[in-house]
Amino acid sequence: MLKVAIIGAGAISRAHIEAYLQFPERCTIVAISDIYEDKAQERIDQFQLKDARAVKEYKELLQADIDLVSICTPPYTHASLTVEFLEAGSHVMVEKPMASSLEECDLMNAAAQRTGKLLSVVAQNRFKTPMMKMKSVLDSGLMGKIVHVQVDSFWWRGHCYYDLWWRGTWEKEGGGPTLNHAVHHIDALLWMMGSPTEVQAFMSNVSHDNAEVEDLSIGMLRYANGSLGQITSSVVHHGEEQQLIFQGAKARASAPWKVKASTSTSNGFPEPNTALEEELQAFYNTLPEVIYEGHVGQIDNVLTAIETGAPVLIDGISGRQTLELITGIYKSASTGELVKFPLDAEDAFYTRSGVQAKATHFYEKNTSIENFAPQTITTGSTFK
Repeated sequence: MLKVAIIGAGAISRAHIEAYLQFPERCTIVAISDIYEDKAQERIDQFQLKDARAVKEYKELLQADIDLVSICTPPYTHASLTVEFLEAGSHVMVEKPMASSLEECDLMNAAAQRTGKLLSVVAQNRFKTPMMKMKSVLDSGLMGKIVHVQVDSFWWRGHCYYDLWWRGTWEKEGGGPTLNHAVHHIDALLWMMGSPTEVQAFMSNVSHDNAEVEDLSIGMLRYANGSLGQITSSVVHHGEEQQLIFQGAKARASAPWKVKASTSTSNGFPEPNTALEEELQAFYNTLPEVIYEGHVGQIDNVLTAIETGAPVLIDGISGRQTLELITGIYKSASTGELVKFPLDAEDAFYTRSGVQAKATHFYEKNTSIENFAPQTITTGSTFK
């Protein structure tokens, strides 16, 4: 029976708790830690976690017998917490984004390698049936070369969203929706397409004058094979409609699932290629459903890795690749430069202090509240 601790009792901790409770024969939650100890106790009471205790100071748990730690705290704390728990002998699953700088990612990955413990970065959208199926469709080659990809990470957040004390600053949140919302879709894009070679980007803050960070960005990507892509990251889009669209040489497919294929008439204009559409649809239909979806799926994956020695699907290397693309978008949008990858330790945006100094500051944060009342949140797992 694996012993689990959760660090941070905020909104996202609920998804972790509910996921662990799906596997009562494999793990048990023994502690929840939060700087507001009453919040930790509220979670314990809410889910009737009879084996768990509330802990204000997480360092108490570094000496405890903890097999796996879920880190659900603000991004600026991820690196230090991860390294400390890895070195204390615990496996770690850390919420997105992996960290607020590439330097911190490298420190986290070095600690995982040094200790031999597992490090997994939350990207729960990979554990959704449409995403798993989309990946298999792309890998099948039925669509031909992918020539263009479109990522719409559309969210909507009210003005007061950035009143929470750690949000809306480059120091503590590390960025706006590009980092903390589109990270779901950027992870999926890199998993399916690999990394681009360069990015040109723009960003703005059009609706949240209580935040330093962007609330809207657009990144234009170029791949080594000449293919292009675009990523829109937003918290100003009503309806929160999110999608990834892949245009292949032979067909178009997307998540949420939709497939279209064309063939050329004698004058070069399109006509439907119904045979290929039917072949793609038939292939899609034969693919298995994901047994455990979202956070439940990722926690099952991590538990299995601990139990069997198998690799995790989303490790620290993958988490760093996602942050590298996000950092490239911030660098390009802040400087006006065309940014080429990879970004190394000499780059001005490699460190957290470098990002804070170089990234565009749109507004000063003028309101700071400690907590919101508990409410339902959206977590990026809305694909059908």
